[in-house]
Amino acid sequence: MINITVLNKVGEEKVLEVPEDMGLNLMEILKANEYNVLATCGGMAMCGTCHVQVLEGMDNMASHSDAELDMLDTLPDATPTSRLACQLRVDEHMSGAVFKLMAEEDMEIA
Repeated sequence: MINITVLNKVGEEKVLEVPEDMGLNLMEILKANEYNVLATCGGMAMCGTCHVQVLEGMDNMASHSDAELDMLDTLPDATPTSRLACQLRVDEHMSGAVFKLMAEEDMEIA
């Protein structure tokens, strides 16, 4: 199992356990765990509604794609550790990572 920690907009922290063989991206994992991630563009790195900040584990993430960097450049609250959850494939290298939801719409439903 891959364990990642997610902080929502109000600072509530939740550890998510993700099977290693799922092949999903972080946006899909967040949606499956009832986070209100809009993902308006369907995971094409074109809207920024799945914006997360990597608080721990950034060194283990795959590099940004050009499309992701272009979208992050349009977000007013982007930081050097900002990523789009739709562009992060969850794998064993991500275990232990901590993410903070940044998109305005991101509030935990559960």
